[in-house]
Amino acid sequence: MRILIIEDEPELARHISRALGRHEHLVTAKYDGVEGLRVALADPPDLIVLDLGLPDMDGLELLATLRREHCSSRVIILTARGEVEHRVRGLKAGADDYLSKPFSLDELIARVEAMGRRGATPKAVDLLRTADLTMDVQHRRVTRSGRVITLSPREFDVLQVLMQEPGRVFSRTELCERVWRREHEYDTRTVEIFITRLRKKVDMHFDLPLIHTQRGQGYTVRDPERPAAAGRADASPPPTEGAS
Repeated sequence: MRILIIEDEPELARHISRALGRHEHLVTAKYDGVEGLRVALADPPDLIVLDLGLPDMDGLELLATLRREHCSSRVIILTARGEVEHRVRGLKAGADDYLSKPFSLDELIARVEAMGRRGATPKAVDLLRTADLTMDVQHRRVTRSGRVITLSPREFDVLQVLMQEPGRVFSRTELCERVWRREHEYDTRTVEIFITRLRKKVDMHFDLPLIHTQRGQGYTVRDPERPAAAGRADASPPPTEGAS
């Protein structure tokens, strides 16, 4: 993968670069937020390793700018801020994972490799398709078998996350982190409500369901002609216990 490290401690950045380089990743390091942001937006990498404690630009501000500019690179945040609040803020701002300093380079490498197996960077495409379900991202329009499906903005956002990686199971927690932003809405139980709404609109009037529950794990959108990614996915109602 192409990886960009944005870390103001040069020695730590060099250690990370060497470790990732030994695993055949192409690594670039920048030591300040402004330059790191410029490089990330000019040529988005597959993955960004981002320190939140940058002196010239707050890491959360940098991350928010990346997402606002539709940079779809996956992001692992590094932070000495061990409080849960900071980790949640980072995830809600658009990060995919986090590590608290000090951390093991072996653990960082393992998380990078896991992201690579998940499919690296979801590309910022205008059209998403799963079976006969089509999403026009730019115009926020969804159709199935040519029939227009009217979704609320939040329903659209949840479905978009699922359709970006069809077949991948998303836990309720991850869907919250990717879709919800305001603190009072950060409740994994809310996902059940939106999945139920989407099932009624996307699946109810069609023969084959596309939205599936992976019991004990979460939710996925997949082509019924293709096998589930792991285990058995079904279209039963959402589990009452957390799938996170």
